[in-house]
Amino acid sequence: MALLDLVALIAGVIATAILAGIMAGLLGVGGGIVLVPVLFWILTLMDFPPDLTMQMAVATSLATIIFTSISSARAHHKRGSVDLSLLKLWAPGLMLGALTGGLAAKYIEASGLKLVFGTIALLVALNMATPKTLVLSSHLPRNRLVNVVISYIIGGFSSLMGIGGGTLSVPTLSAFSFDIKRAIGTASAFGILIAIPAVMGFILSGLGVPSRPPFSLGFVSIPAALLILPFTVSFAPVGTALAHKLDRKWIKLTFAVFLAATSIKMLSSALG
Repeated sequence: MALLDLVALIAGVIATAILAGIMAGLLGVGGGIVLVPVLFWILTLMDFPPDLTMQMAVATSLATIIFTSISSARAHHKRGSVDLSLLKLWAPGLMLGALTGGLAAKYIEASGLKLVFGTIALLVALNMATPKTLVLSSHLPRNRLVNVVISYIIGGFSSLMGIGGGTLSVPTLSAFSFDIKRAIGTASAFGILIAIPAVMGFILSGLGVPSRPPFSLGFVSIPAALLILPFTVSFAPVGTALAHKLDRKWIKLTFAVFLAATSIKMLSSALG
């Protein structure tokens, strides 16, 4: 790779990391919804083995989400928007689901992960673009087992997509009439509970797999994670501050368009 190409590549990753950090604080999405597709395309452009690109992109994204979510959750907690009772209620399901997803990644082909990411991302984009979000109930389910099942599904799919908890949990909580700012703040903390067990699963799944890049821990690329982390962590509080100031309607619509375009590209790649 030529020096100019390498510089452009690094600059692109840094710009993406900044955007991911802002989105983590702004929408409680953990940044992975931005990082995964960009890391995937970067690895593809580098002629990386196609059967490992999605696993590496997802695992590396999750590794950065641990620290990005801590930064975002602290900022939201200072503003009183993290619901600790909900955090405790959903923690077991989120963590078990995330670990399951990380361990299962070894047995899912790259095209399968692309389909999972593309399909769910497209549904999320459509939901975000809808002026009035779907409402199922005026409150969360009373049954603890139902909450465990919901959180397990969110943890599992979030792990397979390489995202934090907000992308799936915020629309889910909104459907149960949960306050949107508290949903976003609590979702930022969900990212920690999802990312840690998910990364453990991806590390164990990737151990001994050939053709991984140098300095990889399982499916996690340590150099890529170290490049991304300072920017996502630094800019997550910026997004948090913006979440309490800007008109969220236009932010959600803009992000929905980006997400829809990304998911369509991902699906076409999986089905092509």
